[in-house]
Amino acid sequence: MANTATHDHAHDHHDHKPHGLKRWLFATNHKDIGTMYLVFACAMFFMGGAMALVIRAELFQPGLQFVDPGFFNSMTTMHALLMIFGAVMPAWTGLANWMVPMQVGAPDMALPRLNNFSFWLLPFAFTLLLLTLFVPGGAPAGGWTLYPPLSLQAGDSFPLTIFAIHLMGISSILGAINVVVTILNMRAPGMGLLNMPLFCWTWLITAYLLIAVMPVLAGAVTMLLTDYFFGTSFFAASGGGDPVMFQHIFWFFGHPEVYILILPAFGVVSEIIPTFSRKPLFGYESMVYASASIAFLSFIVWAHHMFTVGMPLAGQLFFMLSTMLIAVPTGVKVFNWCATMWKGSISFETPMLFSIAFLFLFTIGGFSGLMLAIVPADFQYHDSYFVVAHFHYVLVPGAVFAIMAGVYYWLPKWSGRMYNEKVGKLHFWLSTIGVNVLFFPQHFLGLAGMPRRIPDYSTQFADWNMVSSIGAFIFGFSQLLFVYVIWSAVRSGEKAADRPWEGAHGLEWELPTPAPYHSWETPPSRAVISQGAMH
Repeated sequence: MANTATHDHAHDHHDHKPHGLKRWLFATNHKDIGTMYLVFACAMFFMGGAMALVIRAELFQPGLQFVDPGFFNSMTTMHALLMIFGAVMPAWTGLANWMVPMQVGAPDMALPRLNNFSFWLLPFAFTLLLLTLFVPGGAPAGGWTLYPPLSLQAGDSFPLTIFAIHLMGISSILGAINVVVTILNMRAPGMGLLNMPLFCWTWLITAYLLIAVMPVLAGAVTMLLTDYFFGTSFFAASGGGDPVMFQHIFWFFGHPEVYILILPAFGVVSEIIPTFSRKPLFGYESMVYASASIAFLSFIVWAHHMFTVGMPLAGQLFFMLSTMLIAVPTGVKVFNWCATMWKGSISFETPMLFSIAFLFLFTIGGFSGLMLAIVPADFQYHDSYFVVAHFHYVLVPGAVFAIMAGVYYWLPKWSGRMYNEKVGKLHFWLSTIGVNVLFFPQHFLGLAGMPRRIPDYSTQFADWNMVSSIGAFIFGFSQLLFVYVIWSAVRSGEKAADRPWEGAHGLEWELPTPAPYHSWETPPSRAVISQGAMH
């Protein structure tokens, strides 16, 4: 009896939340670390967004208005690095931290201290990167791809940028290892791999991609570093090196990276669409195999970014055909989401609106990607605004909308409170209108021949640039509503039910609301698992 009391006392102490600064500095709880990742991602999203608004303000009309060309190029470079490595990737890691243990019936992530370490690397990495704005020579201005020889002409910002990228890479690899170990080793007994929610599946695949390609990026930037400081000639043609080799190495990382950014989005949308269609996901297993196929194919298509470098015809044909092949598993996914909604009892709450917008607009980005895959056509599109339009359609209404959908969907479970649906819908409509006014005209600019990364242009491009810049300010400022919705929900929203969405299935909805500090102290029973499964 005394033993039981002691155990209960120990358990009470274990369940006690730490308070104050220590709770966050030494956090090992997956929810706290997930929250820190999401807040960090939001801060970087606004910083990167501010840089995008500098770019669009400069391009509002022809001529140089506000910034000099060197600073303009720094803005395009920093905007991309902050958005990709500082906003989208940490946001996905934050969602993984919150949801993966809850969805697989685990008490926490497998490696909690490693989890803390992988988060705290990021503020240091991005402090280094942002400090480059204040060093002699200014921030990096060679584009986010860091192509030599241009990137090797940087000033004092160069080593800071490379070191920051290394720290981001280490953080990503450690986070990915944690996700793999958690999913493979800590699933509740009775949950097979093919019973897992699709968000866990897409993250498992994403984690393997991260572990495979982040070291490739590290190798490429280390070679740049030795070229810069130690007189090697990996990429310097004057010493027998080859700048095109850098492009091969970089894009061998860069193309799987695109899928690292978008695969978790497929997972989130595959959770939300069945919930608000009140139907099981159509073709669950085909979705899993399609995700794995996309990940595999992403390793063999990298040189479609390089059709204009003078590669042999056989290489061009191989990369053209393998790129087109990716459309097949992606098409399977789009078909399955549409089939899930078909004859469903659909309701249009904010998470569903963002998911449907994702479905339409991501598909537009996919179609323009297919256009870019065709070699002779790509000779025209390459390095034009058409490419900018393509990848922003994939990453903004793709990855960013899916992150927002996920936050709206799970916020009631996280905080125990509902957000204001009216303001959420206002945020959705302003974002959707803004994003289309911003990026759709860029297709026309690219087809008319406007090159990317230029601060000035001839008057023939003036009208669409003005429209695009207006869209940028609508989209950018409407994101303040997102912060307001979350803040007001967490502070004073109505109390949420344990299952706030009528059609929601999955283990996370079997937990009380708000989710307890420790998720599944005793693993869920097989009955609960089968009750939670929707497919």
